[in-house]
Amino acid sequence: MKYAIVLCDGMADYPVEELGGATPMECAKKPNMDRLASQGEVGLVRTVEPGMKPGSDVANLAVMGYDATQCYTGRSPLEAASMGIELGDDDVAMRCNLVTLSDEPEYEKKTMVDYCAGDISTAEAAELIAAVDEALGTEVFSFHAGVSYRHCLVWNNGTKEIGDLTPPHDISGRVIGEYLNTNPAAQQLIDMMKRSEQILRNHPVNAKRVAEGKRPATSIWLWGQGTRPQLPNFKEKFGLTGSVVSAVDLIRGIAKCAGMRSIEVEGATGYIDTCFRAKTEAGLAALREGSDLIYLHFEAPDECGHRHETQNKIHSIELIDGEVLQPLLAGLEELGEPYRVMILPDHPTPLSLMTHVSDPVPYLIYDSTNAVESGIECLSEKTAAATGVLVEPGYRLMKRFVG
Repeated sequence: MKYAIVLCDGMADYPVEELGGATPMECAKKPNMDRLASQGEVGLVRTVEPGMKPGSDVANLAVMGYDATQCYTGRSPLEAASMGIELGDDDVAMRCNLVTLSDEPEYEKKTMVDYCAGDISTAEAAELIAAVDEALGTEVFSFHAGVSYRHCLVWNNGTKEIGDLTPPHDISGRVIGEYLNTNPAAQQLIDMMKRSEQILRNHPVNAKRVAEGKRPATSIWLWGQGTRPQLPNFKEKFGLTGSVVSAVDLIRGIAKCAGMRSIEVEGATGYIDTCFRAKTEAGLAALREGSDLIYLHFEAPDECGHRHETQNKIHSIELIDGEVLQPLLAGLEELGEPYRVMILPDHPTPLSLMTHVSDPVPYLIYDSTNAVESGIECLSEKTAAATGVLVEPGYRLMKRFVG
């Protein structure tokens, strides 16, 4: 048996007024997804445990079969693992976004214009992070470049109890002052954020971006702190070898910590312009090379939700259906082995809120050896809820899928 998981990050949503009260899942033309739903198991799964924040870290851990209440130590340490950063027992890792803030002189009065600095390129971002590290890096603090706007700060022998650091995508369009942590232990972090603006505002990379009509990266933004993670080995836990294909350091980091193979694909961006088909072909190649399970992660619906891009969110679902599911299903048939496919988001990212929520999400499981008539014509939040099936806690879904 071969297993394929297609993770449509942030795909679930609430009814959207401009769509006549429908959701992007209901509006999207997705014949492959709907056909599998009509012949498989459909229900809801609670991927975020009560009391935990609805991040992609916690939710993807659950989909991969891990109880985040037992093994979660923070988001950024998982990203650090993907970047090859070795954390000591007393080190604290943090996500370091490059963001665009408005121009008010006083830092606290600035607005979060763009949490991703206009989708800044990885090459441009590397220059900016190098400049930040040269100016602010010390034996205690070191900055490490990642992908696009997503980077990492390592705090050697850092303080773990600093309170909440707000994700920048949660405060798009808002004045940042009330979201700056006031814990005394966090003040040196806030100070670095403020100082970074002086470093970045007139950097040649940003000057060039402005001249090209692009948003500059005017500040770093620190959040998602945590310590070195310890995940049980995926193969030992489920008896299967697994490969993960993702553009996102977070997901690749989970794979590395779980002993799974992480496959990087050239042209993968984490947005709607990513190489959907190439990522799918990379997953199929992994199955042909001996992997039992592939985890294909697509960030695009989530990014569109954060940016309130309604039509792009619909289009991203349609791209996954056509550019991922169609070749994936054909490739699985060519392998000549029985297979199962599971499709789901990790969490909802409602367009109306532009951030994550912890509501249960729809899932489907299709077994090539046991197609069943579900009576469902369109996979959606509503049809999944109508089945009355709710898997909770969410980490039990993996055993349901591979068991």
